Amino acid sequence: MAVSINPSILSSDLANLGDEVKGIEDACDYLHVDVMDYQFVPNLTFGMPIVERLLEIVETPIDAHLMIENPERWAPQYAEAGCKSVTFHYEAAKDPGQVIAGIRTAGGLVGMGIKPGTRLETVEELLPHLDMLLVMTVEPGFSGQSFMADMLGKVKRAREIIGRDDLKLAIQVDGGVGAKTIEQCADAGADIFVAGHAVFRTENPAKACSDLRALAQSAHDKSWWCGG
Repeated sequence: MAVSINPSILSSDLANLGDEVKGIEDACDYLHVDVMDYQFVPNLTFGMPIVERLLEIVETPIDAHLMIENPERWAPQYAEAGCKSVTFHYEAAKDPGQVIAGIRTAGGLVGMGIKPGTRLETVEELLPHLDMLLVMTVEPGFSGQSFMADMLGKVKRAREIIGRDDLKLAIQVDGGVGAKTIEQCADAGADIFVAGHAVFRTENPAKACSDLRALAQSAHDKSWWCGG
């Protein structure tokens, strides 16, 4: 199984966003777009107009990470716009099942994020209905935060459940992921990695993507859950 490197454009030079994303198109798997509404999290970032413009200028698929209230209403619209994957937060949804159905009906892959304080057991019954579980390794809202290593236990437990129940479910980690932490994440059970500063705040973002991929793939292939 190949790992996936999904750079977060929140850490890019937003004044030159087009050039920034085009510079990593051949080195990454998805563009991770953090949509924040200043309600669910204390920050305001991108919305539908930015996403629609990105979809016009890049061929790289987009994972819209919705850190917003009322995903029942908004999440399907991102899938309809052309985002290949749409991730909503369990904590923001009044009816997670409705959000899941709405995204899937609109043609998107379904991701669901959980904050550090949310126990995996709380969402376990929803896992068979997802394409991806996002385990936040920082509190959502701002880029550049320190990695929370204690979240790796949650990642490992999710991977154990996937193996036990034979689920077709990817695990994404987001927050503080970089060269010093990505191997730990892969060994714990993650296979999709969101990196912001570790990509865009380097001299060569495309090379940074490739270097992170090599570290993650090596750790993945040797991990307990891949039989390495």
